[in-house]
Amino acid sequence: MTVPDVRTVLVPDGLEGERVDAGVARLFGVSRTKAADLAADGHIYLDGKSVNKSERLVAGSMLEVSLPRAEERPGLEVVAQPVPGMTIVHDDDDIVVVDKPVGVAAHPSVGWVGPDVVSGLAAAGYRISTSGAPERQGIVSRLDVGTSGLMVVAKSESAYSRLKQAFRSRTVDKTYHALVQGLPDPVVGTIDAPIGRHPGHDYKFAVMKNGKPSVTHYEVIEAFRHASLLDIHLETGRTHQIRVHFAALHHPCCGDLMYGADPKLAARLKLERQWLHAVGLGFEHPGTGEYVHFESPYPEDLQRALDIVATF
Repeated sequence: MTVPDVRTVLVPDGLEGERVDAGVARLFGVSRTKAADLAADGHIYLDGKSVNKSERLVAGSMLEVSLPRAEERPGLEVVAQPVPGMTIVHDDDDIVVVDKPVGVAAHPSVGWVGPDVVSGLAAAGYRISTSGAPERQGIVSRLDVGTSGLMVVAKSESAYSRLKQAFRSRTVDKTYHALVQGLPDPVVGTIDAPIGRHPGHDYKFAVMKNGKPSVTHYEVIEAFRHASLLDIHLETGRTHQIRVHFAALHHPCCGDLMYGADPKLAARLKLERQWLHAVGLGFEHPGTGEYVHFESPYPEDLQRALDIVATF
């Protein structure tokens, strides 16, 4: 009999009042459907009591989840799987630029059973670069599962090499829009603070002295009563960089309960994820050498939240 992988954590303040399935999905990197199945099978406990998917989390409580071990999880090979809502913004012999919906990973990974960009492209008949690990072929940069917007994927081997170098040398223009709580001061600024893995939570990151250099430039586009819409340019590309930097300033992305966002405000805005969208992507085309730039409109849930916050 195989022993399950039991994970035990204290529920963070940011997940107070969150549904069990939603909270487990955020904490352990599984899909919400998988989290609901775990609850239905009696694999989720809160303070020693088995809970169903719709019960609410309580900050400070002991959450225990029994996950399947790595050897029981789906392998990391790419399995063609359509991704509803993923659109192709640009396609040529060297690259394909996609507009990734929320809830979609960049590529297959251990513990993730939801859709991903690489598998979606395979299902759509795209042949991408074979460079990189088998499950990450063609991937030169990533977006969080909970972040929507633009990603470029290399189709040719030369494009993969050149784009990887462009991201490493920070010559790619990455523009994000974020709705953060409150009003940052100053309204135009740069956050230069190293980021490392959170010492108490392996799924989170934090500003740390021994972290990797991380630089975020921002400007307030519009200030509302309870939040501000920001235009953000990344100089570096650390995991969760925007979310961590603004949480450290006490201006977390609206809806980002993992990093301390107000759950009541998130509920009023009807947000089930962080308000963060990759709106612009510009770089020197790896085949032609010409500068290309792509843009993505706000998805429906983020536009709705923006419309609501403007009425407060």
